[in-house]
Amino acid sequence: MVGIVTYGSYIPRYRIKVEEIARVWGEDPEDIKNGLYIYSKSVPGPDEDTATISVEALRNAMARKRPIGVGAVYVGSESHPYAVKPTATIVAEAAGLAPEVTAADYEFACKAGTAAMQTVMGMVKSGMIREGVAIGADTSQGAPGDALEFSAAAGGTAFVIGNENVIAEIKATYSITTDTPDFWRREGQDYPRHGGRFTGEPAYFRHVLDTSRKIMEIMKTKPEDYTYAVFHQPNGKFPSRAAKILGFKESQIKQGLIVPYIGNTYSGSMITGLSAILDISKPGDRILAVSFGSGAGSDAFHIEITNEMENFRRENAPAVWNQIERAKYIDYAYYAKFKKKIKMGE
Repeated sequence: MVGIVTYGSYIPRYRIKVEEIARVWGEDPEDIKNGLYIYSKSVPGPDEDTATISVEALRNAMARKRPIGVGAVYVGSESHPYAVKPTATIVAEAAGLAPEVTAADYEFACKAGTAAMQTVMGMVKSGMIREGVAIGADTSQGAPGDALEFSAAAGGTAFVIGNENVIAEIKATYSITTDTPDFWRREGQDYPRHGGRFTGEPAYFRHVLDTSRKIMEIMKTKPEDYTYAVFHQPNGKFPSRAAKILGFKESQIKQGLIVPYIGNTYSGSMITGLSAILDISKPGDRILAVSFGSGAGSDAFHIEITNEMENFRRENAPAVWNQIERAKYIDYAYYAKFKKKIKMGE
């Protein structure tokens, strides 16, 4: 049995509403909200970045259950604070796990965190390590006035994966990867570019739907066999539509659908939705969790909650929806300042 031993998430408390961004750029906020199904998004504070978000998420995980033998720390993100200097070493040191660990940073757009999960799973199964940490976190970027500015948000989740005292067994994982350049950012560019409508059918839906169907074929399951499902959330419309196409009901995705209130946390997106599901799940529950990363690829996980969840101390760290509700709204000026969109002269 290999799976999640403990978990924790962190969402910055600062938020900006869609109406405020739309006001600055002369957009109709109702068109944005209806088109993206996003009402507000999280904003990192001036002293927050992917490293601090990862540390807070891991500390929340460790508050629920202290790991017994972490041998690896992997941090997936597309907004690592340093171009050359690993985030994972900062996290391992701050969490008190260094020096006897292997550590590395991962990148694969919004699925870097789930790629880290798969790596840790393999290391645990092989016997190389007893437990490992997989984190997905981002302070994502969107150019001023671009559609991404309404969704690019901040947040992250940490999973400790092992084979002892497992609360959520990962019974299977499956991936699909293609060279589909729907989203990119070259070295030295401040903001990413995207293919607009091209990001939908040939990128997101092709990978998410195919990966979901394949893992259900492998596990011989149907949508009605799952208590919950969670998909990557670039906006609220895409995962809702994917769920409907696959045959999932709104009641199965509601708990993990957090993007309307905090935006797209990129590498933290699907896994923070999964964290919200773990906050209320019970032994015997089945979860289908599917990530997506532009470029492009998808990782799917079939997860089953074990009896160990009954003894797990979820109350020792804040639940995802509790963090969503502790919002402090700011205007566009503070948002631009916090996100360093205002360039200072030398």
